[in-house]
Amino acid sequence: MKNYKAAIAALVVLTASTVADAQIRAAQKFPDYQFTVVKENPITPVKNQYRSGTCWAYSTIGFVESEVIRLNKIKDEAKYPDFSEMFVVSHSYSDRALKYVYLDGNLTFGAGSEADDVLHVIRDYGIVPQAAMTGMNYGTELPVQGELDAVLKAYVEAVVKNPNRTLTTAWHNGFDGILQAYLGAYPETFEVDGKSYTPASYRDALKFNPDDYVSITSFTHHPFYTQFAIEICDNWRWDRAYNVPIDEFMAVIDNAVMNGYTLAWGSDVSEPGFTRDGLAILVNSEVKASTGSDQERWVGKANEPNAEKAEVPEPVEYEATQEFRQIGFNNKSTTDDHGMQIYGIAKDQNGKKYYMVKNSWGASGKYAGLWYATESFVAGKSMDVVVHKDALPKELKAKLGIK
Repeated sequence: MKNYKAAIAALVVLTASTVADAQIRAAQKFPDYQFTVVKENPITPVKNQYRSGTCWAYSTIGFVESEVIRLNKIKDEAKYPDFSEMFVVSHSYSDRALKYVYLDGNLTFGAGSEADDVLHVIRDYGIVPQAAMTGMNYGTELPVQGELDAVLKAYVEAVVKNPNRTLTTAWHNGFDGILQAYLGAYPETFEVDGKSYTPASYRDALKFNPDDYVSITSFTHHPFYTQFAIEICDNWRWDRAYNVPIDEFMAVIDNAVMNGYTLAWGSDVSEPGFTRDGLAILVNSEVKASTGSDQERWVGKANEPNAEKAEVPEPVEYEATQEFRQIGFNNKSTTDDHGMQIYGIAKDQNGKKYYMVKNSWGASGKYAGLWYATESFVAGKSMDVVVHKDALPKELKAKLGIK
């Protein structure tokens, strides 16, 4: 009974917190920003993950597409690549099922994952064009995968709970059969521009080497300039990231963008300042922003007839320090909610710096599927970034022993 009461109490607290966050988000207003591009690198069109938990695949495949454009110096947008996310998702689910069973179910099993997972799949299985495996075999135009996720989870749980001491040799084939029924069979060969490829030969022809990419993070519960597996459920492969101080983490992003690279970005988006209108601002909801005189700052604006027409003030942001990041990680106010792609840098009309971000929610929001994230938001709420090793500043690359 105590456990029941504790669970109810926890649910009430969680619900209240969620409602409060929603109210803050709804009440938050922002100025009318005008952005000017400082540096913008090529990206492919925005896609829509719709009702699937596969942002990690969409964001990282978008990142890989940009890398292929860069590596092959593709100038014609009509020749930009379009790779299959569901080829990656299917292989990832299949690998995860094996690990889940090997660990007797002591592993998170679901649709969520992270950017390094995509690199594993490309390294082990190759890559295919979207046309070779659309993954849409279940009657909808956009991904709707709640049924698939539930069926796969129930299947592996049944295997783990098998009363027999030994497992059959059929269980994994059965699991893959479900994947193929929903997402399609893996293409053994396909044609691109009149040439025949396998998934592996296509990967190699694209000059994309997964081993050339590194994950970078910034937390103090592990030593800097070492690698560790970030302790998040979606890191089910236990991939390791290089740990660096926050100023060097941000320098990685700036150096990459300004030198023609994009980055796969894992971030927390359950923040009042991450809006539906394409903004990501680390809003400090405890501090009320104001404009005008110092008197207005402290005692408020007079009740003027045209007060409702006053300019919306610039929001106050948290200072995204190393300590702020660590507190967020420790108390779970910063989690790995969402994967996106950082591809550029812009400034608003006041000269404030933003990172240009490609999302995977279709052409939504004010900027048709693109977001503008402040430096504070990226510094404070990033889980990690994945980037080509040559995009790192030379001094940091040497510190980390990366060749």
